[in-house]
Amino acid sequence: MYSIEFAKTVEKQLDKLPDMVQERILLALDRIKINPFRYVKRKQGTPYFILRIGSYRAILDIKQNKLIILVLEIGPRKKVYK
Repeated sequence: MYSIEFAKTVEKQLDKLPDMVQERILLALDRIKINPFRYVKRKQGTPYFILRIGSYRAILDIKQNKLIILVLEIGPRKKVYK
């Protein structure tokens, strides 16, 4: 099972979101711990992955050799790709 780590900026981004959205994002991240590649898509032109959570997106870096999912960015779909 993978462990989940957050970048420092992600913690600030999560705090700004409404409580219901925070809970939904954390549940989705917890769900992908067992088999993350079933739920994510590769982000074009980068080594990162995208997890869809309703209208929000999480940009992830999955380190297979260490079994770590590093959450790099979380935000609304419109802003996270820029």
